[in-house]
Amino acid sequence: MTETVTAAGTSTGSKSEQAYAAVKARIIDGAYSPGYRLVLAKIAEDLGVSVVPVREAIRRLEAEGLVKFERNVGATVSGIDPTEYLYTMQTLSIIEGAATALSAPLIGEADIARARAVNAEMRDCLQHFDPVRFTQLNQDFHSVLFEHCPNPHILDLVHRGWNRLAALRSSTFRFVPGRAHQSVDEHEALLRLIETGASADDIEKAARLHRSATLDAYLAQAAATDHHTPQQ
Repeated sequence: MTETVTAAGTSTGSKSEQAYAAVKARIIDGAYSPGYRLVLAKIAEDLGVSVVPVREAIRRLEAEGLVKFERNVGATVSGIDPTEYLYTMQTLSIIEGAATALSAPLIGEADIARARAVNAEMRDCLQHFDPVRFTQLNQDFHSVLFEHCPNPHILDLVHRGWNRLAALRSSTFRFVPGRAHQSVDEHEALLRLIETGASADDIEKAARLHRSATLDAYLAQAAATDHHTPQQ
């Protein structure tokens, strides 16, 4: 009865931990969209557990801001805060650019090859676009470029930024899928800068503009949907 839980991301830990991982995964991948009502008994039945660990999981998710309680409604999935997304992306563009520039001299041929392989998967993903998969690959790609950052404080801030994006359930590429094609091309340009020994300033600027371009695409689309009916 626990296979549903393990398929969502974990096979170990308490039932409360398993329920937390399963519900969080469904929120992040969009199965439970903003405003979705979380019926504890139904979730417990789906996961093959009692209501108690599900209630504990929902409380934990509420503390993280992923779930909110509404009077006469109960627990629902929180909406995405566009202002928080804006601030997170602005901050990440700066600190990830710095981390990538500091990492560059320490990135070897094997790292470049690994990053290129991930970017190739991203390009393949464009054929039958899956924004959640693409977003995960995007994080994998950038991790190769910033994980060698010798400054632990900057690296910690980068990890915090990515975790905040995950908490916001932010797949910008779901909202502006056209940006995904540009992103893959920019990844290759960034790799060429690193492997040819470009200056730290050039690498930092390229990484920063790459991130801010995604933000700009999101803001432009958000502004458009404020004035027009969204296109599916």
